[in-house]
Amino acid sequence: MSREGKPLRIDIHTHILPKSYPNLRERYGYGGFISLVPQEDGNVAMWQGDKFFRLVEPNCFDIEARIQDMDRTGVDVQVISTIPVMFSYWAKPEDTEDLCHILNNDIAETVKAYPKRFIGLGTLPMQDPARAIVELRRCINELGLVGVQISSHVNEWNLNAPELFPIFEEAEKLGAVIFVHPWDMMGEQDMKEFWLPWLVGMPAETTRAVCSMIFGGVFERLPKLKVCFAHGAGAFCFTLGRIEHGFNCRPDLVAIKNNVPPSNYLGKFWVDSLTHDSDMLYHLVKKCGKDKIILGSDYPFPLGEQEPGKLIDEMTEIDDQTKALLLGKNCLEFMGLSEEKFL
Repeated sequence: MSREGKPLRIDIHTHILPKSYPNLRERYGYGGFISLVPQEDGNVAMWQGDKFFRLVEPNCFDIEARIQDMDRTGVDVQVISTIPVMFSYWAKPEDTEDLCHILNNDIAETVKAYPKRFIGLGTLPMQDPARAIVELRRCINELGLVGVQISSHVNEWNLNAPELFPIFEEAEKLGAVIFVHPWDMMGEQDMKEFWLPWLVGMPAETTRAVCSMIFGGVFERLPKLKVCFAHGAGAFCFTLGRIEHGFNCRPDLVAIKNNVPPSNYLGKFWVDSLTHDSDMLYHLVKKCGKDKIILGSDYPFPLGEQEPGKLIDEMTEIDDQTKALLLGKNCLEFMGLSEEKFL
């Protein structure tokens, strides 16, 4: 139970930036990286090269502002990770590795300063698996982070790519959790209007990631690997009937690397609760299991749940014991942490 006698509320899906970092164009000698431009009103403009990306408010980088929001909305603990645009898998590996050091060190410092309020996930130079493994080990063994956040694919590699398997193998060995967040959305150039990359592309990207790990045999080969997919695993659980039917009717195309039906993996990975719809969330509970859903809000962005856990609180289809699992206990189990650590 939390400090107020209510179930501990842990939000696995929150993003953070350092207050500042070096001019990356100058540091690496070429553009395309995110720069932070402070505004007179206290907000910060994020620019990607010479293109405006988004405006972020102080709660994205000011820890005291973030804690005030947490206290206001009843969130006991946040799991913090970088904004996906910072992945920078497109860059030279040595530069992405350096950027990972900057971002991961900052997250580790925040966790160290507020150990009862934050849990940290790092980021890796996934385009260079050897460097990624080195940084993964540093995140776990030196920085005290519990795992890493990765994208739904890495440049031309889906998550079943043999090049990426050693990273997952090392994560299983270290007991490091993996949070998969969609990015570099497929078809983005073909759907520039209506915010479709975020509304359509992201759910498709996460489905791509889940299917790649299932059909590619990653979960089969690494049964102890702990993976959580953002946004309720995208469209995966809502299109599973079609996916399973395809597996059965065209095994010559689908079951070429793993002949285990995809439905067998339900309950073997975690998903966050960010569905924005109680019927859809209840569907996830039925499909994945009540012990595999973790509160996730996508704080501090407008597409996220503005009052983390409100959807769970208001569900009439599940009992209080199940709500306690979704709000915090499942996250602790996923990350191998004790509740006492945060009381």
